[in-house]
Amino acid sequence: MKIIPDFSAENALAYQYIAGVDEAGRGPLCGPVVAGAVVFPNRDIDIPVVIRDSKQMTEKQRLVAYDWIVNNTIWAVGMCSPEEIDELNILWASMQAMERAVAGLVCQVDWCLVDGNRVPKNLNGDALVRGDAKSISIAAASVVAKVTRDNIMADLAKQFPQYLWDKNAGYPTKDHLQAIEKYGITVHHRKSFGPVKKRIENETTHD
Repeated sequence: MKIIPDFSAENALAYQYIAGVDEAGRGPLCGPVVAGAVVFPNRDIDIPVVIRDSKQMTEKQRLVAYDWIVNNTIWAVGMCSPEEIDELNILWASMQAMERAVAGLVCQVDWCLVDGNRVPKNLNGDALVRGDAKSISIAAASVVAKVTRDNIMADLAKQFPQYLWDKNAGYPTKDHLQAIEKYGITVHHRKSFGPVKKRIENETTHD
């Protein structure tokens, strides 16, 4: 049974402007890590679309939810590039992307609810494990992050069609790994990630 997130976590807090914060793209071998931040200024609003953990939604559901979210909430995205991921590591790059997303909101945020077990050091808030299944603000942020990142990868796929990023979003699928083996890596690949690092080492060895 799918858990339906609601406003229980938000309503338990004595704040009005509460940002749900989540990220997408920790696992891929390329592309940015993208964070979303979403504030529902009116939590009595009727929500006519399905909003839950983006991984539990179909692509069509995500796109319908995304369209509603961007037109009915206060939202922003933040991201860290592959270069920043290689420099900071993926955990700290994810934290940085979350901070950037919240900084991009046009309202003064009173508190954040962050998916996971850690709050970025420059945000005031609570970490909520499996928060995207509990808090609708976090779930909405997960949808915004996921759709934004998928769109970025689909655009990059037009420049680099051999990697099938429009289908695998940069994750280490069999097709993606075979493409790396055959064509090498691009400027969008994360050089600190295992399969990419291995390819670089092989190229260096054979030079």
